[in-house]
Amino acid sequence: MDELSSILKTYALVVGAEFGDKSQLVCMALAARYRALPVVSGAVSAFALLNLLAVTVGAVVALWLPQWLVMLAVASLFTLFGVLALRGEEEDDDEEDTRVGRYLFWSVFGLIFMAELGDKTQLAITGLGGVEPPAAVWLGGTLALATTSIAGVWAGRMLLQRFPVGLIHKVGGGLFLLFAALVWWQLAERLMG
Repeated sequence: MDELSSILKTYALVVGAEFGDKSQLVCMALAARYRALPVVSGAVSAFALLNLLAVTVGAVVALWLPQWLVMLAVASLFTLFGVLALRGEEEDDDEEDTRVGRYLFWSVFGLIFMAELGDKTQLAITGLGGVEPPAAVWLGGTLALATTSIAGVWAGRMLLQRFPVGLIHKVGGGLFLLFAALVWWQLAERLMG
């Protein structure tokens, strides 16, 4: 049951943070120009590898550091990401180069991998991998990023026409703050009890 809870928490956090984000917009732009299947499979493969790296780092760090310190770092990062999202500070959204070569899958894989390396959601997944079961965090994060990639390819334009990107980012910020509060609460319980 704990693993299912970890999958669902990770899924909700990552979907909220990534809806309307640059990776989803890149998938939408690429799918408007190229076939959808290689775009989705390249993006999902890149996210699966990035998430594997993130939870591995999080789990290894958790072995070396006391649990309370890992929880403090996770809560602090979630709080920071939530506040920045609510304040409306955007990441550097330079236009991504959507020109891809003959090998569309590998072009999309490389583009997404490089664009998302060190992104806020990868850092969040790293942190969660230190306090939750790593396999559950990987699965929840990968399913969430697959969802946002597919939504970016097939339904992204419709959503962005109906809801402002700023509102979508605010929802993501709220989710970061909600999960930050949960981790702060768990940290307080751990330190007091």
